[in-house]
Amino acid sequence: MPLDHLFPHWRPEWILHQDADLLAVDKPAFVSTHAPEPDRKDDAHSRVMASLQEAGDARPYLGIHQRLDRDTSGVLVFTRRKEANRAMAEQFEGRRVQKTYVAAVLGKLGPERGVLRHKLVPGRDGVMLALPPTAREGQEAITRWRVLARRGDRALLELTPETGRTHQIRVQLAAVGAPIAGDPVYGGAPATRLLLHAAALGLRHPGTGQPVTFRSPVPPSFARWVDGAAEALPTDAATLEALLRQAADRRYGVAHLAATTAFRLANGAGDGVPGVDVDVYGDHLVVALSSEEALAAREAVLDAAAALGPAGVYLKLRPKHASVLVDTRREDVAPRAPSRGAPAPDELTIHELGLPYLVRLGDGLSTGIFVDQRENRRRVRELSGGARVANLFAYTGAFTVAAVAGGARSSVTVDISPGSLTWARKNLETLVGEIPPATGTEPARHETIPADALAWLARVAAQGEPFDLLILDPPSFATTKQGRFSADGDYRKLAALAFRALAPGGRLLACTNHRGIARAKFRRFLHEAARDSAREVVQMKDLPDPEDFPPEPGREPHLKSVLVTVAPTSERRP
Repeated sequence: MPLDHLFPHWRPEWILHQDADLLAVDKPAFVSTHAPEPDRKDDAHSRVMASLQEAGDARPYLGIHQRLDRDTSGVLVFTRRKEANRAMAEQFEGRRVQKTYVAAVLGKLGPERGVLRHKLVPGRDGVMLALPPTAREGQEAITRWRVLARRGDRALLELTPETGRTHQIRVQLAAVGAPIAGDPVYGGAPATRLLLHAAALGLRHPGTGQPVTFRSPVPPSFARWVDGAAEALPTDAATLEALLRQAADRRYGVAHLAATTAFRLANGAGDGVPGVDVDVYGDHLVVALSSEEALAAREAVLDAAAALGPAGVYLKLRPKHASVLVDTRREDVAPRAPSRGAPAPDELTIHELGLPYLVRLGDGLSTGIFVDQRENRRRVRELSGGARVANLFAYTGAFTVAAVAGGARSSVTVDISPGSLTWARKNLETLVGEIPPATGTEPARHETIPADALAWLARVAAQGEPFDLLILDPPSFATTKQGRFSADGDYRKLAALAFRALAPGGRLLACTNHRGIARAKFRRFLHEAARDSAREVVQMKDLPDPEDFPPEPGREPHLKSVLVTVAPTSERRP
């Protein structure tokens, strides 16, 4: 795959030093030091091990003595031999290692240098609290700092901690009114990442005993944020390309999911490219532009995407209210031919977690699958064994494919567009051709119905036809011959009908990408809908955001997903 080079186990430029005893690396942000879960292999230790094995080291050894927070970048040192562990452990445990950090902050610190002194105590949910240095309780925390650059209230600081407490630098800076940008836990200003970087690490080499210092350059995003340029979309292709490659580094875990060839590479302002979204579809990229600034930088964005090495780049121009477009296949908003490189097949098969889906990259604004629903489709597959499943506003039936692959006893796929349902049936046929589902493929078990989903659901709810799993993922706005739908005004009514159509113990997967509906408001809609339908809710669970869709700094994610389970009894509340 031409894009594999974007997602290596470990980049050569991230190796700062390597010898028989030590390996020093430049850890990117969003990478844990070690595996947070047994089945995950996207941490620094696992990735460096995989890189060494790929380079021919059949049995590499990496000892962990130092940890950096997942969101902190910079110098991370491993031992290469067990014999080096004792000397390293003594230095780290004895606090004889010199650490230097750089942070970007918002707030006044007074002079050009100083010392922070506090007592730190644990607060709630892992948050640390800073008390005055004279407090009787807590652990002493001392950090020296000096200003490297200043632009108004924004500053770049160099920090040298003399003690090593949990979240020491973060909590101390917040305590003096200068929290680190990108640190929502301690009140930092919005940024695409935590702007804290381990810039240098000094120690005595475990083999020679000589002092050595490993240094990592401060990422360019720090200076851009201090200068106030991080919130704007760059207009030159070289800077845009660098930001897209940085976003690709953040997608390692998704890119290495088993049998997954479609996902988001860059998600607008969440990846430092406001108004620009870039999706991977096999060998091709699809670029969507949704702001005036992005439209003005159109050619530079396309050049930057093409420089990543895809077979071709398709372009989608999304107006502010794309849902009101009568024809989303207009050549001026969705050119049929690629804007860079070679065309993809008119109908391309991509894979997601092993399941095949048909997409059309040059056929309008939509491609046939919404890649932000990957993890929800995984959940549907896990929940569908032996279930009766209804998929409403189904589009091309991607949720139905996941349900059938998971062993659904039966499925109903409802959409107002006959063309979308034809596509959905082809998706199911493709699934059966590659992965025969456990429940068989008899047409009677898996039905497609061209209908207005709201009207169809009202009829089903009145008839008392029960479903074990019902999926609601309506558009934010829609206009049909039957009327208009607005998620903000109509979701409560829709969800109430869905609750009435659930079997005892059934589940509702409710989703919305309406940016005007906050997560708390969405949960309130669902609670009110359950009350309207006299159904008892035993669990209402917010589902985590897909990792390849980081939200705009300071904003909620656009996709809100809630899994609701109703009581396992046919009795309804009065």
